Amino acid sequence: MKNNFLRLVFGLCSLLSFSQSYQFETVTDIEATAVISQGKTGTCWSFSTSSFLESEIIRLTGQSIDISEIYNVRHTYPKKAWSYVMRQGKAQFSEGGLAHDVINSISEFGLVPNSIYSGLPNGKQRHDHSKLADSLKTILDQYLKSPKDYKGDWKLNLNNVLDSYLGATISNFEFEGKTYTPLSFLEYTKINPNDYITITSFTHVPYYANFVLNIPDNFSNGTFLNVPLDDLVSITNNALKKGYTIELDCDVSEKTFSAKHGIAVIPQNKDDNTKILTEILPEKEINASYRQEEFENFNTTDDHLMHITGIVKDQKGNTYYKVKNSWGSNSSRVSNGGYIYMSEAYFMLKTISIMVHKDILPSELQNKALTITD
Repeated sequence: MKNNFLRLVFGLCSLLSFSQSYQFETVTDIEATAVISQGKTGTCWSFSTSSFLESEIIRLTGQSIDISEIYNVRHTYPKKAWSYVMRQGKAQFSEGGLAHDVINSISEFGLVPNSIYSGLPNGKQRHDHSKLADSLKTILDQYLKSPKDYKGDWKLNLNNVLDSYLGATISNFEFEGKTYTPLSFLEYTKINPNDYITITSFTHVPYYANFVLNIPDNFSNGTFLNVPLDDLVSITNNALKKGYTIELDCDVSEKTFSAKHGIAVIPQNKDDNTKILTEILPEKEINASYRQEEFENFNTTDDHLMHITGIVKDQKGNTYYKVKNSWGSNSSRVSNGGYIYMSEAYFMLKTISIMVHKDILPSELQNKALTITD
């Protein structure tokens, strides 16, 4: 009888030790602006990169400035349209984009505060681009169908639609009592577009080489620095520990990415897909070959861009990245105030790329990067 009782106690203790609800402790938490919603748009690339730049402005100047996400969207669409037309429609034209598209935009067109350019003309309260891309594509396709017979100027027609949906572009504005152009305001924020580098890790390209990653949203042929998977993780950890946040492009199509539960994990056992959202369970070990396989079979795609602002640990010592999302902060669809706690395993498997300030690269990587780009 005594032995049976001891077995029962041991069994309960074992169950409790291997099945625990998540309890998180902050390791590092870098200042960021408030979580907001991108609404009915496919422009996470601008919302997340703008959030990343807002944290950079805080780091560089001590000021918290809400910059306009849609200003960069407004200036990126004509670039996409030109690419689509010059490729005679043999390219993707959609709402999607990547972090370097924002950097390209601010290099040419600068930054403006959200209070100056909200992208919500005519009293609109919420972003809704559900018909925008199709309206623009209709103009482009009509032109491509018969360029010689097209009446009017497709570029002008495109800009008229953009002005209607998002608002006309601006040349100067006032901010805190001073007059700026978008480019002089960029200078005021101390953001230097040349300071940012996009990094990835794949095996089909030599490590420490720069290359154009062939994914649908890379319409602008942006280059990526390829590093080993362990380096990708160490660069991320090093940046966060030194007070630099990170822009993240990743796949969120897994059932174990849950905004509702505020968790993103990769279970060792696929039968645990539901349970692991609420309980700590063993995760799959990720290596470069498995990561590559999942990329090549399209289980990993560039679904969504977000902003990493810190590190947390659970009560068992497992590491997670604190990831700022753009799906709002206060609804039944999200928890953790709109943040996702992403395990290291999920990050290793599902990250397409990160964008970081080049100053946080280890010296040996900086030298390799310089060798490539000289």
